[in-house]
Amino acid sequence: MTVHEASIGRYYEDFVIGDVYQHPLGRTISEADNTWFTLLTMNTNQNHFNAHFAAKAPVGKIIVNSGLTVAIVLGLSVMDVSQTALMNLGWEEIKLTHPVFVGDTVYAESVVTAKRESKSRPYAGIVTCRTRGLNQDGDEIMSWTRTVMVYRRDAPHDKGYFPQAKAGPLTAGPQEA
Repeated sequence: MTVHEASIGRYYEDFVIGDVYQHPLGRTISEADNTWFTLLTMNTNQNHFNAHFAAKAPVGKIIVNSGLTVAIVLGLSVMDVSQTALMNLGWEEIKLTHPVFVGDTVYAESVVTAKRESKSRPYAGIVTCRTRGLNQDGDEIMSWTRTVMVYRRDAPHDKGYFPQAKAGPLTAGPQEA
């Protein structure tokens, strides 16, 4: 029996400058997503929640809160870019290049632009990626450069956290003939 320890993501050694990751998941934004995020962040701009008001604006309908779309694009990139990160170090050049509307599906892709070993943490490295979000039509909706500190493959910090079952290891049990 082989037990595969809980893991996902890439380690510092896995990143190659110039590699592009088309992050595998897309996310359709609902009216509830936009309304809840707008309420949670106390954003009072009516273009995010008042259809009557937004109808009179240049785009003529509710625009999804840009903080929500940034958060979603960031989240879509985690699996490939920062699943093994111990911290984000910064975002630069955040650009919102196309409006996002309720019902749009958001995708993300990232290119590795730089990497270096950490000077202060021998168990980690620093990776920089340029990430962009796309809608279902291929329009670029936003972009930024993000720098993260990620674990090296031999770092002990993200290993051995899965609890041991008090009842013992999981087995397939008796096999029927």
